[in-house]
Amino acid sequence: MAILVWIGFLMLVLGILALDLGVFHRRDRAIGFRESMAWSVGYIALALLFNVLVFFLYDRHWLGFGQWHGALTPGREAAVQFLTGYIIEKSLSLDNIFVIALIFAYFGVPLKFQHRVLFWGILGALVLRGVMIGLGAALIARFEWIIYVFGAILLVTALRMARHEHGEIHPERNPLLRAARRVFPVTNDFHGHSFFVKMNGRRAVTPLFMALLLVESADVVFAVDSIPAIFAVTRDPFIVFTSNVFAILGLRTLYFVLASLNARFRYLRQSLVALLAYVGVKMLLSHELPIPNHVSLIVIAGLMTTGIVASQIAASRERRRAANREG
Repeated sequence: MAILVWIGFLMLVLGILALDLGVFHRRDRAIGFRESMAWSVGYIALALLFNVLVFFLYDRHWLGFGQWHGALTPGREAAVQFLTGYIIEKSLSLDNIFVIALIFAYFGVPLKFQHRVLFWGILGALVLRGVMIGLGAALIARFEWIIYVFGAILLVTALRMARHEHGEIHPERNPLLRAARRVFPVTNDFHGHSFFVKMNGRRAVTPLFMALLLVESADVVFAVDSIPAIFAVTRDPFIVFTSNVFAILGLRTLYFVLASLNARFRYLRQSLVALLAYVGVKMLLSHELPIPNHVSLIVIAGLMTTGIVASQIAASRERRRAANREG
């Protein structure tokens, strides 16, 4: 009977996406800061409301939820797992947002078309995450030692990010873009929000489609970080998948909130490096010295808050210095 909850959740997600593109954003237009902020708050509120449902599903063990690995997961523990996974995914998506901003700048994607690219990019990301989560859960169930491989991946990623390698884009090296250019001619100009057009009797792709391909390939890289990280919190596939989905659903609107404020969040990268390193160590110690999830929730929230506050303090100091020089 638990399959009914899975089906209901997928129907909810599809309904949200249909409302997003089919009703609220049918026309191509630039998304303003205030509108994006309102949507972001709405998506966060929706995730928190869903976490209440998670609590009752596992606390009452409705439809057998929480009965994994021969033990019962209390509702409070399930809610903490969901919230921790959601914060991890949301935090790691911040670096993804800044890479997407670089992609849009590289292709010169107009503001009014960016939402459409993000919509289809995130739809692809949801499918990709589902496949990777299923694969990760199967690997951990069969090979217990794979958890150490995931931990090592996160530590390597943290090191690369600390050396500023993670946020670089190289479109000329991207295999998806190179393959697309071999198969289709690429137009020089945008043709509205179309991904494909007819050119000299042949189907051609537009720069908007090339930007979409690069966004999708970037998400593959980030999924390699976020999927192992969530398995450090829980191995419950329902919590892993739903927390990832809710974090990704709000990525479109969060992009429009944060992309223009990139310079004001200069220390977020350092916070993300510390977050990945912490989760990697947690996975490596999962058998010898397991860290409770409520402790991880506090640590991760503290790391992200520290990065945001430090960024705002630095930005305020720069504004005061600029004002003093002008005065």
